[in-house]
Amino acid sequence: MQIDHSIRLQSIKPALERAFDFGLRQLDRMVQTWPPERPAPIHTRNGRWYRPRFMWTDWCPGFFAGMMWLAYQRTREPVWRERAETYTRALEPRKFDRSVHDLGFIFLPTVNRWYELLEDSDPMRERLADWLITAATVQSFRWQDAGPDPFIYSFNGPHSLFIDIMMNIRLLFRAHQLGGGPELYERAMAHAFTTEKYLIMKNGPRLMDEDGAAIHEAIFNPVTGEFRNLSTQQGYSPFTCWSRGLAWAIYGFTEAYRYSGERLFLETAERCAGFYLRNTPDSGVPYWDYGAPNIPNEPVDSSAAVVAAGGFWSLSRLPEAKRQQDYHAAALQILATLCSDDYLGTHDPNYEGILRHAVYHRPNNWGVDESVMWGEYFLLEVLTRLLEEA
Repeated sequence: MQIDHSIRLQSIKPALERAFDFGLRQLDRMVQTWPPERPAPIHTRNGRWYRPRFMWTDWCPGFFAGMMWLAYQRTREPVWRERAETYTRALEPRKFDRSVHDLGFIFLPTVNRWYELLEDSDPMRERLADWLITAATVQSFRWQDAGPDPFIYSFNGPHSLFIDIMMNIRLLFRAHQLGGGPELYERAMAHAFTTEKYLIMKNGPRLMDEDGAAIHEAIFNPVTGEFRNLSTQQGYSPFTCWSRGLAWAIYGFTEAYRYSGERLFLETAERCAGFYLRNTPDSGVPYWDYGAPNIPNEPVDSSAAVVAAGGFWSLSRLPEAKRQQDYHAAALQILATLCSDDYLGTHDPNYEGILRHAVYHRPNNWGVDESVMWGEYFLLEVLTRLLEEA
């Protein structure tokens, strides 16, 4: 990716505003057909929002409700506040859900945003803090510490470490800030150290050993905790870099550093960012896997791009980051691409999504070249941040 430092936030501000306004219109359409009592959709199918009958786990409702909080944060329109609260209240039972590793994705975009909008004296704050602490505690129960490298295991079981969980340990860090026990912080830290050790590649003699490449999954012996091998669920192979996993790593390690101050986490985020910048096309949008065999005739993943843009923007705000200007420029370059008609769903009045050309699960052919719920959320999130600073 050849970084274009000539792009300025003010120059692309009209495009960002247009994209956000389009997102609000599409979100309003979604609310009409996906009420709070109905489970949230996951991806579009032929441009229409869809919830598959077969579900790994129900991990996306926080993104749907979270977009309503972002709509309210940006517009201050009471209708969005009312909707956001209604959809968020419907999620409360999920704080006891022990079947998923994605409680951070459910509660940070929703309950935490609600909490941060309230005055310190508001009694609702205590209740929301309890939701966050409870959910974080439940997530922390997915604890594998049989071996020397403990971690929070994925929904696949105690043998499985996912790169995605770096985005979810943010809930443990946040809950600890709100009064949760020290074990929440300790487990989040340990998980991040283990993830860096096994899922982030370093330069070396093997074909896959390029610094900063991210692997989707590591497999451990569930009894002894001994590392066994690398794996993947959504990437092309265990030895290639799945682009959304890389984006999770950039964003997740940046957040882990912000919560903890641990320098290794910042260094890891920057190594992953370096891989992204070295290997992504100039558009800023990666193919679904950097090792997919038929590039350039492979699908791109706009959801990976927008998550990475959010990570780059966060890195650019850290004075300790080595390449602040590059990260800032990369975020703007990615968003200039994603906020164009080539990527927004403005091409078709019947299209229900916001951000096109995303990929959910290429090996299973789920949501390929469609819109996905997390892509929508992270687009509105990074647009909100940028427009607040513009």
